[in-house]
Amino acid sequence: MNGPLGWLFDATVTIAHHDILWREIVGNLFGLASAVGGLRRRVWAWPVGIVGNVLLFTVFLGAVFDTPQHRDLYGQAGRQVFFVVVSVYGWVRWRQTRRDAQAAGVPDAPAVEPRWAGRAGWALLAPAAVLGTVAFAWVFRELGSWGPWADAWIFTGSLLATYGMARGWIEFWLIWIAVDLVGVPLLLSAGYYPSAALYLVYGGVVVYGFVVWWRAQRLSSAEPVQARVPVAEPATSAVRATSTLGRREDV
Repeated sequence: MNGPLGWLFDATVTIAHHDILWREIVGNLFGLASAVGGLRRRVWAWPVGIVGNVLLFTVFLGAVFDTPQHRDLYGQAGRQVFFVVVSVYGWVRWRQTRRDAQAAGVPDAPAVEPRWAGRAGWALLAPAAVLGTVAFAWVFRELGSWGPWADAWIFTGSLLATYGMARGWIEFWLIWIAVDLVGVPLLLSAGYYPSAALYLVYGGVVVYGFVVWWRAQRLSSAEPVQARVPVAEPATSAVRATSTLGRREDV
């Protein structure tokens, strides 16, 4: 491949005697930008993430695309494909929410309102996490993936987290934390050092994102109560005024 795209596809940088693809670094930076956009509940988080997914798909098929690692992580590569599919769903869902907010006269409203998944959400997430990990571990082992069980959880957890983000479920941040705890050791052992380092950075962003969404949900839940307080005070004042007026008339 020639030209700028060829350079991006083949270029490497040597860090601590290890050759690392630039597209692995660039792809993970797009992923980090997408995480920040998700934290801020911005629609642009989805298309930015898709660009990173496309780049990383070619990175994690190390033997297929002749990367320096020469190891295929089928779960890591496969999840990039599903990321694109789920990201399109999230992109459409968040854009529609923004349009509805603009039509209602709230142009600066975030693209999603954080909420807990609740029993119905966990009735979907928990079985999917267990069954998905078991099923994909078998698939990835048969394909010859490096670390099939860890790869399977990263694959399954990432899909559930992305779906939860699209739905506005706060728990999706917690799922990402669980993915990072498994992903960092796997990527280090497989030699994908930039991805492992970015996973550590993701961990900090994810913890902060969880706190931000949790606070947003608490404020949103408190607004109806706060909205009723100003209404009660004038009503109380009116009763006092009527009572006072009555006493004056009696006099």
